[in-house]
Amino acid sequence: MSVLIGVGIATTVGVIYIGRKSWHALHKAVGISPGVLVYKDPNQSLAPKNMHWRQLTLNSQHLAALTQTQLRQLQVIDNRVAVYSDYQQSLAQQNITATVTEQQFVLHKLLHTRLPEMLASYYHLIKQNTTHDNTVTNKHAKSRQYEEAQQLLQAMLNNIEARLESLLEQMQNHHLQDLRVMKQYMDSQS
Repeated sequence: MSVLIGVGIATTVGVIYIGRKSWHALHKAVGISPGVLVYKDPNQSLAPKNMHWRQLTLNSQHLAALTQTQLRQLQVIDNRVAVYSDYQQSLAQQNITATVTEQQFVLHKLLHTRLPEMLASYYHLIKQNTTHDNTVTNKHAKSRQYEEAQQLLQAMLNNIEARLESLLEQMQNHHLQDLRVMKQYMDSQS
């Protein structure tokens, strides 16, 4: 009788162990951690110091003057740049040398050189406007400068995002065209 109880306990422990290992392997296969669920509110305000960038190299101090909308727009740009960078890396892994178009070169220059410069200029302008004297005429001039700077910054961010969208769309169209060519080839071989 004690042998049956021992075998029953050993079987139960074995089934639980194998079940747990299988559960963890399933979660690992789909890329999630079991028992860890982190909810991030998409409307939560962003703190520049806590933001993580996948591709862009931006000074968190310069981001302090930006609005929440602009910070979110920068995150979207960063995510799209990461998608494009992954595509470039996959080409390199396949030993395919991609030609760099003028559009790609200009976008790279905008993202990695001009964007940080623009954010620094905007930050210094905003910082300077908040530290000087506050006379009525000076406040009006500061307000106009601030509005113009805000419009210029937003226009630049929109421009970068539009260029990036265009580049990603070209990439998708290229892949779609490759698939069409492959299908045509397969159909012609039938």
